[in-house]
Order: sequence, then C-alpha cells, then structure tokens
Amino acid sequence: MANKIIGVDLGGTNLRVALIKNNKVLKYIKEKTPNEKQKLLDLMTGLIEGFMSEDIKGIGIASPGPLKDGIIKNSPNLCLKNFNLKQYLQKKVKKKVEVINDGQAVALAESKLGCKKKNFFVLTLGTGIGGGIIINGENYNGMGYAGELGHLVLNNESYEKLWQKERKICEKYFGGKLPVKELLEINNKNSRKIIQETLEILGRGIGSLINIFDPEIVILSGGIRETGSKFLNQIKKSAKKYVLIPHFPEIKWTSLEHSGVLGASLLIK
Repeated sequence: MANKIIGVDLGGTNLRVALIKNNKVLKYIKEKTPNEKQKLLDLMTGLIEGFMSEDIKGIGIASPGPLKDGIIKNSPNLCLKNFNLKQYLQKKVKKKVEVINDGQAVALAESKLGCKKKNFFVLTLGTGIGGGIIINGENYNGMGYAGELGHLVLNNESYEKLWQKERKICEKYFGGKLPVKELLEINNKNSRKIIQETLEILGRGIGSLINIFDPEIVILSGGIRETGSKFLNQIKKSAKKYVLIPHFPEIKWTSLEHSGVLGASLLIK
C-alpha cells in the first residue's frame, strides 16, 4: 500500500527533501540550493530518487512563486524561470507530483497541523519574504497567483525589495548577509541600525496586512524564528503602530518543524 510521501521545500538558499508518513518526517536531507538550473534539477531529482520506493504515493513540492499549474514563473530568488517543474519531475520519477507556493505550503501545514485556525496569514522570512493566506480553512489562491505578500508595496518599494536592501546594508558593514540572530548578538551601532530598520519594515508590512485581512492569528516562519520571544515582542510592538482596526491578533512563531515539506506533502491525497 502506497502510504508514504516525499515532501520537497525548494528555497532560495536551501533545498530540503523529506520522507513523510502520517504527517511525520521519517527522514530529512538539507542541501544548499544550486544557482544553476541543471545542477538544481539534478540535485533535486537525485535526492527524491534516494527516497523513492514502491510505497511512495507522490511528491509534494513547495517552491517560491509566482507559480501556477506546476509552472514556476519568475521567482526573484530561484534560477528556474517559466519552468514546468511538475511536468519535468513526473516524467523523471513516474509518480504524482504537485507544486505549491512555499508560503502557501507553510500556511496549509499550519491550518491542518499547527495553529489550526480558519482565517490567518503566514509570512515566511528567509532569503526573501513569502506568504500564504488561509480563508475559511482553505488556501486563498485568487485567480491562481494570490499569496505574494512579500510584494506588498511600502514607500514605493515592495516588501521584498526593502527586505533585500537591508540584507545588502548588512553585507556592506559585516561582509555578508548575516541572520538577524547574529546581528542581535553583535549589538553595535551598525547592527542596531539594521535591526531597527528591519523591525520597521516588518511592522509596516504586518500591520498593513492585519488591516486588510483582520486575521485570527499571524504566523511567522523561517530562519528569523531563531531570534526568540524577545525579538518577536519587538515585531509585535512595531506592527501595532500601523494597525488601525480595533482587533490586534496574536502574532507568533510557527510551532512546526519542517513546515515547508509537511505542507507540500499535504497536497498528495
């Protein structure tokens, strides 16, 4: 009986592949995402084939968007452009393949396995900013491309571009795009400046989205979760300045480990 699923979380920095059964991760591999198309496809296919067996029901893939019908369009953080990833992998592995926006995958995992709320949004804060929207317990897709919350425009620039700008400033001062946790530990004039600007960006974006969706809860995921509760409280304080509606929802880190691969696996029925 086919009762296992392979979940793939294709990130701009890391590629994660997991073997999943009954919503539990049995095996897990993480590799750096190649920035060349064929190298990326070869690595992904090889990792998937390494988990392949007769009891695999299918492969669920979480990928940066925009994407629709398994076709990755023009993701700013990926070397696959206008590429039909679903069709490519189905031909390679001869199994059912489904592809979803990575932010939507996290939102799906939260709705079924995490917070289990009916109306909320997720922001994935990593190489870029992704997002997912759950309305009445279902992923909101619009006409197929909804959920690109990182491209909310603030001060004539998208949320995503402001996020990348801060990462470049970090590179200028510290020689690399350091995680927020490391910037907090450095705690000097330059790191504090970047942290405050990051909090302002996050606060403006989250506050604006709360005004639009009036969610039950806001879930934040990605590497930034490592900063812990103190930084989360600063994000809440920053967001609250921009919320106009009477209801200010709970904002919390995701409680799920491997939410991207888990959400992707839920696509396979």
